[in-house]
Amino acid sequence: MRQPSVRARRVAAASAGLVLAAGAAACGPKDNDAKGSGGDSTPHKGGTLTVLNADPTENFDPARLYTSGGGNVPSLVFRTLTTRNRENGAAGAKVVPDLATDTGRPNKDATVWTYTLKKGLKYEDGTAITSADIKYGIERSFAPELSGGAPYLRDWLVGAADYQGPYKDKKGLSAIETPDARTVVFHLDKPEGEFPYLATQTQFTPVPKAKDTGTKYAEHPVSSGPYRVVTNENNGEHIVLERNKYWSTATDAERKAYPDKVDVKSGLDSSVINQRLSASQGADAAAVTVDTNLGPAELAKVTGDKELSSRVGTGHFGQTDYIAFNPTVKPFDNVKVRQAISYAVDRSSVINAAGGSALAEAATTYLPNQKSFGYTPYDLFPAGRTGNAAKAKELLKEAGYPKGLTVTLTHSNAKNFETSPEIATAVQDALKQAGITVRLQGLEDNDYSDKIHNVKTEPGFFLTHWGADWPSGGPFLAPIFDGRQIVKDGANFNTGLLNDKSVNAEIDAINKLTDLDAAAKRWGALDKKIGEQALTVPLFHPVYKRLVGKDIRNVVISDWTGVLDISQVAVK
Repeated sequence: MRQPSVRARRVAAASAGLVLAAGAAACGPKDNDAKGSGGDSTPHKGGTLTVLNADPTENFDPARLYTSGGGNVPSLVFRTLTTRNRENGAAGAKVVPDLATDTGRPNKDATVWTYTLKKGLKYEDGTAITSADIKYGIERSFAPELSGGAPYLRDWLVGAADYQGPYKDKKGLSAIETPDARTVVFHLDKPEGEFPYLATQTQFTPVPKAKDTGTKYAEHPVSSGPYRVVTNENNGEHIVLERNKYWSTATDAERKAYPDKVDVKSGLDSSVINQRLSASQGADAAAVTVDTNLGPAELAKVTGDKELSSRVGTGHFGQTDYIAFNPTVKPFDNVKVRQAISYAVDRSSVINAAGGSALAEAATTYLPNQKSFGYTPYDLFPAGRTGNAAKAKELLKEAGYPKGLTVTLTHSNAKNFETSPEIATAVQDALKQAGITVRLQGLEDNDYSDKIHNVKTEPGFFLTHWGADWPSGGPFLAPIFDGRQIVKDGANFNTGLLNDKSVNAEIDAINKLTDLDAAAKRWGALDKKIGEQALTVPLFHPVYKRLVGKDIRNVVISDWTGVLDISQVAVK
């Protein structure tokens, strides 16, 4: 799991998907005429789609990317065994076949998964894609020099913990079998009912061994998708994609690939990006951004303009911003103190500090408020909108602090709203009403990340956040609350240092389920059970707003990534 201080922030920045103005449902192929200045809303092939980004898509190599890396740009070039359903809303949170004929066939206990490749799959040079290429693509992702991708396979595959990739170990991974050119079989260390989700990760992209150029592969990766890389300047600062003539809709029902060309320009100032999208002059009329949101001031200005507001939308990514407690640090070893703070929090002031209700939704559950995660509504310590200071004082008295107490809240000084000084100040002001004096400890972002992810230095009371790698309760709850994932000599994300045998056992039981709807219900129940221990105070789920150019058509946004799906976009 990528560190939440990095991953969640970047995903938050990249997850401003688009729907019709402020909170409406996402527009689909037949109802997107409001996206732009009018005219024919039917998506057509042709034209050039421009992507304006602040951050470059660095290391454009499937071994080194997360699925969401680059705001969906990689998915135009890299196909995987499975993929997300390219539909709006909750339907888009489902996993569907991509290169494979189905989402995988498990054995009885979900420790062996078998996939069959579709017929007729080809690379950009016309050669056939084989199961051996899938195996090799995964194996090279283990090479130290190609680090950066999701780490799950090292933990899940039998005998993979110490594997160093094909450049050093020519034997390869015995846990991956390819009995014929179209079949690939995975042997896992433990039951994993969510393996189909993992198979969406870019590490499952086929790579032809003969074309592998190691660390230089990102300059011209071999395409299995609808577009091929023709330009990659300055490590992702400028990427130009053109059609892969060997890609066929007969083998890919998910990607529409309407534009003839995709021109990705990065390293731009966020305010300039929004200005260019707002003006929509020249090529910018057919432009989008995958990593730049509208801030409160920009949003207020845009909302007052009817034409612009029709091009502003809302996106949700599965993320929760919260207060974390370390129960080994006094006074947070006392559950009543943790409960008191839970009651005292003023979520209205926190949301205002995050930019207002247009940019943040109040959270009382740890799991995000989406069905795919198993969201089960609960509010164990009801504080109302403005906090319950009286109940907090009552609990403090029971905890032995009748005159209140003084604590230190650690946060980042970086100007990202999840852990910002503004959020910390809002918490400080609310707790003061309950007799809790909060001293603020602001750290530079790297120092903050190092401190909160080290068991030896983790503070007792701090702001943090978490985003999932796929829309399920598994990658949300397990890294944070599974006691077996506590890391004493490395990056630790189990902030509450919880090691509850019943919680661990339930995680194992849910992981065995291949019925993902049944699993979701169990994740929701587990979320509530863990919540009773008051190890976190959920604050809000971020909401993202952004502009598109006036000539953009066929906008699709799913609950999986919250990102505008470039594979569906057409230009006027």
